[in-house]
Amino acid sequence: MNHAIDILRLRLDGVLDADGLRYDEASRIAYSYDNSRRSVLPDAVVLPTTIEQIAAVVAYCGELRVPVIARGRGTNTTGASVPVAGGIVVSCERMDRIIDVDPDDRVAVVEAGVLNGDLQAAAARHGLFWAPDPTSASFCTVGGNLACNAGGPRAVKYGASRDNTLALCCVDGRGVIHRLGSRTTKGATGYDLMRLVVGSEGTLALIGDATLKLLPQPETVRTLRALYRDVETAAAAVARLMRQPQVPCALEFMDAEALRLARDIGGADIPSAGALLMIEVDGAEAAIAHAVAAVTAAAQGEGLLRIDAAQSADEVARLWAARKALSPALKHVAPKKINEDVVVPVSKLPALVAKTRELAATSGIAIVCFGHAGNGNLHVNLMFDPTDIAQSAQAPRVLSELFATTLALGGTLSGEHGIGLDKRDFMPQAIAAPTLALMRAVKAQFDPFGILNPGKLLPP
Repeated sequence: MNHAIDILRLRLDGVLDADGLRYDEASRIAYSYDNSRRSVLPDAVVLPTTIEQIAAVVAYCGELRVPVIARGRGTNTTGASVPVAGGIVVSCERMDRIIDVDPDDRVAVVEAGVLNGDLQAAAARHGLFWAPDPTSASFCTVGGNLACNAGGPRAVKYGASRDNTLALCCVDGRGVIHRLGSRTTKGATGYDLMRLVVGSEGTLALIGDATLKLLPQPETVRTLRALYRDVETAAAAVARLMRQPQVPCALEFMDAEALRLARDIGGADIPSAGALLMIEVDGAEAAIAHAVAAVTAAAQGEGLLRIDAAQSADEVARLWAARKALSPALKHVAPKKINEDVVVPVSKLPALVAKTRELAATSGIAIVCFGHAGNGNLHVNLMFDPTDIAQSAQAPRVLSELFATTLALGGTLSGEHGIGLDKRDFMPQAIAAPTLALMRAVKAQFDPFGILNPGKLLPP
């Protein structure tokens, strides 16, 4: 590998801008990890500024059989951007131009390194927004969002990244540039390869820029907080809320332990309860009272302790701050966190929640649950001490049973975090063998040399 890297260094001389190719140990360490807490040193780091530079890098790496790992800002939690096979990490952080925001067509064209938050600010100046709003929006990149098909709270009404992307400019494993999709919101011209690349975790292509669908900001938004006796009755309320016609623009779930963390660590002013639902509705000012009444009625039922509407923008901001602080706050609970974002049909959410309670009781492992309940997307966080032999022995069983239950309920292994390394070995449980074979064939067409993010997503 070192010999190949030396040749690559010579080949790329003059291709990249100054300081665009790094071999020093500090740079290699800085790009060796992601939020999965895994770390493997790459052999080099590339910081391109154009799609043509990406293409040249990948073409040379293909000739030399050097692995290429695309990386945003390292917010991924499944190990998808960890360079487990060495090679080079390609970071598009210098490709951070917002090329166009067109309010007439409601589209934005941005490079892969643009931060989600910067895109939202640019769109907001035209009264628009991009639907994906992950917790890490202020520092995650659009390219990273597209790589794992990120969603966030708004996905319940407006969809995830794949649903809000119109076109991509990307580079396949041969180093060939492709322009996929179109600027239009309708299209029936051949295979939809754009949607195939979104969510492929850098295993099919490296994204250089994207044309994104923007949406008009609603006239008004109302936020409600419903407290329940226990997680079971809160989960049942989610099913009721999603049965009625008024679709919330956010429907977030937090269990008792998540609420405690929000209070004790996040400083949130939240009463004690078995579970909480944060419900948000948006729309025209003239219709918002009807929307609030509809979701309030649906939230009523067994186990409801109280339901309140936020009375000010500051109160809304505090509620969301408490919700988005949960994931970082978990670091204070136990030395190790396994974060799984499983999804089930909304009607099956009570059964999934019940299973997590059972697993916590039988394993002795603390399990903290929160997430985007309106999609049936539950973030199940296993919190344990890896030096505790008993807990470490129980963790694989808990994961296996969690995934088995999810699939038995008609669900899927991941809603927005992707597969990466964490769930790769469980893919044969979720995807039938003929379909996995088809996926491998697609991978071989995009990446004939097997250099793009090897070891991720598809099982060995």
